[in-house]
Amino acid sequence: MERGIGTSRGIGIGHVLIVYNASAVVNRGTHYNAEEEKKRFFEARKTFIEQTEELLSELEKKLGESDKDALVLKNQIYLARDITTENEVVAAIDNSHICAEAAFDDVCNKLIQLFSSMDNPDMQQRVTDIQDMRERMIQILQGTKAFDLTNLPDNTVIVADEIKPSMTASMDIAHVAGIIAEKGGDTAHASILARALEIPAVLSVKGILQKVKDGDFIIIDGAYGEVFINPTPRTLSIYEKKKKKYEEHIEELKTFINKSTETADGKKVMLAANIGGADEAAKAVKDGAEGVGLFRTEFLFLNKNALPTEEEQFEEYKKAAVLTKGMPLTIRTLDIGGDKDIPYMGLTKEANPFLGYRAIRFCLDRVDIFTTQLRAILRASAYGCIRIMIPMITSVNEVRQVKELIKKICSDLDRNGINYDKNIQTGIMIETPAAAVMADTLAKEADFFSIGTNDLTQYTIAVDRCNENVAYLYSAFNPAVLRLIRRIIECAHNAGIEAGMCGEAAANALMAPILLSFGLDEFSVSTGKVLETRKTIADWSIKEAGLVTDKVMSMVTEKEVTDYLSDYISERNKK
Repeated sequence: MERGIGTSRGIGIGHVLIVYNASAVVNRGTHYNAEEEKKRFFEARKTFIEQTEELLSELEKKLGESDKDALVLKNQIYLARDITTENEVVAAIDNSHICAEAAFDDVCNKLIQLFSSMDNPDMQQRVTDIQDMRERMIQILQGTKAFDLTNLPDNTVIVADEIKPSMTASMDIAHVAGIIAEKGGDTAHASILARALEIPAVLSVKGILQKVKDGDFIIIDGAYGEVFINPTPRTLSIYEKKKKKYEEHIEELKTFINKSTETADGKKVMLAANIGGADEAAKAVKDGAEGVGLFRTEFLFLNKNALPTEEEQFEEYKKAAVLTKGMPLTIRTLDIGGDKDIPYMGLTKEANPFLGYRAIRFCLDRVDIFTTQLRAILRASAYGCIRIMIPMITSVNEVRQVKELIKKICSDLDRNGINYDKNIQTGIMIETPAAAVMADTLAKEADFFSIGTNDLTQYTIAVDRCNENVAYLYSAFNPAVLRLIRRIIECAHNAGIEAGMCGEAAANALMAPILLSFGLDEFSVSTGKVLETRKTIADWSIKEAGLVTDKVMSMVTEKEVTDYLSDYISERNKK
């Protein structure tokens, strides 16, 4: 058995097809005719854009026209058309008399070095996008063709060094049983697309290309990251049963699409989705979410080379409001810094970025950027049920400053006769121990709370979740974190406001009974986990959840808590 990172759930059983990513050899001579090479570049770029638009069209047929996952290819078109990219390629040809392939290769390499040097995983992931674009452009210039994945045999398992976005988009998904690659992780675009296309995938399987050959029989388990090459009959029998059980589970989940979210004894809660862009709002609605509990607006800024204008932001927020069809749409204001850097903003490197110049601290310092975003959000609020959510709050003063700024913007909109929701709610994320301790006071200033368990956990336990040496300590089941969550919800309810959760813990099946017992009003999860969470909530009564939680809250270690919950639920599922 080989192991990797399971990035798209499901069991894949089939035969290996190895896809080689052969890098083209680029001539580095300096004797080329500049005018001819520029002409070749512009013709190749035109072909590249046309081909990518075709891929995009095919992808949108598979995923739906409004799916966020198609953004991968849209970004490639944007980069190819970018005037800065064009100018640098043209300048390299004019000044050095190199061929179009070499000029484009050099420009892409600069971008790859830039994004590779960033600590932000989202920016580092763009390296694969640029490599994909570079290789396809050079293939067009050299007249070579990529590996054809459009007409595959039944039950094909693709095995490659790295799965590029264009490969996934062009893939004959009806006949693909699974995807395996030596590189990539859970946030790779190949993983995102595989999940969207419901193809089992296991990435970061070291040395897999040396261990398989075309035609080998193979099993992959996308949940556990396991790969079995030419398995024994017994192993095959086990995984055929697992595959059938998983497929039955998926069919069962589909029955929850149009159901309300409520416990076994009829207690209703709100089940919302976390999204990173307006297009993903359509997927959230399609998957049965009852609203959006977290719209991460930083992706609007990360995918550009300059600050998005008020109009650009307004259109994005308006689109999301329309797509959510009157359901609550909670827009989080810009949350950069920490693990999210934006190069054109010129943020300085910090020794401790998670404790530094980030989120609301940045926004209240750069009021020009913050005002532009708030104006866009307020204008968009005329088209739906929008709520404003402020991240990284540590004091009452920060909340009051934001409310005062919103008040000034509203007065300006009134003077100019611009419509907006005059009853728009402003809530805050509770994701620092300071905010949790002051939750009783903060609840009097905010219209709602949303608990960000990812940061709340790391700040409470003083553990960097990205540091592999201490990552084992990172758990929302730590009794200190659980006590803070209970306090936050209690303080919200005592003040007559709702408390939601948009951190990863909201989708954790082990956490569900605790959150239900605490009285959490809103669970906000990734779009792919909406139905799973609804089913989990439906499995619990408030009475049973309370009994389990009473036991949990008497425990003093994270291991005690997780062991008890795992054993309890395991035994419960056998009945």
